[in-house]
Amino acid sequence: MNKLSLSLRTLIPAVLVMSLLAACATNATPGEAPATDPTEAPAAAAPTTAPIEGAATTTSEVQPTDSAGEAPAVVENSKLNLNAASGDDFLAAIPNFSSRMVREFLEYRPYISIQQFRQEIGKYVDEAQVAEYELYVFVPVSVDDSDAATLMQIPGLDEAAAAALIAARPFGSNVAFLAKLAEIAPGVDPAVAAAYLDYIAVPK
Repeated sequence: MNKLSLSLRTLIPAVLVMSLLAACATNATPGEAPATDPTEAPAAAAPTTAPIEGAATTTSEVQPTDSAGEAPAVVENSKLNLNAASGDDFLAAIPNFSSRMVREFLEYRPYISIQQFRQEIGKYVDEAQVAEYELYVFVPVSVDDSDAATLMQIPGLDEAAAAALIAARPFGSNVAFLAKLAEIAPGVDPAVAAAYLDYIAVPK
């Protein structure tokens, strides 16, 4: 019994010394968590890369384009498209226009050239009256098919320029046509010219 007491007396101080040494090494008292620096900023949370369900995404608005890419600038045409305007449109726009002439205008659609319009409407009125109608209406220009007279409906486009444009075919798109027009007839406003081009399907 005396031997056991002696062993415990020598063992307990040794354990205490080892515990104290370990506490000093961690700058903490036995049984306490290691101290932290109060000025140290907390670790930043890892960034989240997964998309958030239901979050809005930014999209760019798409403008209507021609078949070859970028849409050409277009100004509003004050004239009526002979292949797209309604009978009421003609009555409202053309002075002293009759219901009978509305029927004649609509009967020959679709018009493929201004020459066709002149020939068909010339059956009912004289040449001067047809020219008067042309102040208010136009046949849409098909860049790869229209004849010189139809091209010359574009303000400022003369016969020589129309012939040069026909010689430069095919264009394949309104964009390509307007680019060539700018080379051949730089005095023609491309935005005005674009308003004469055939973008609208002929109504049935």
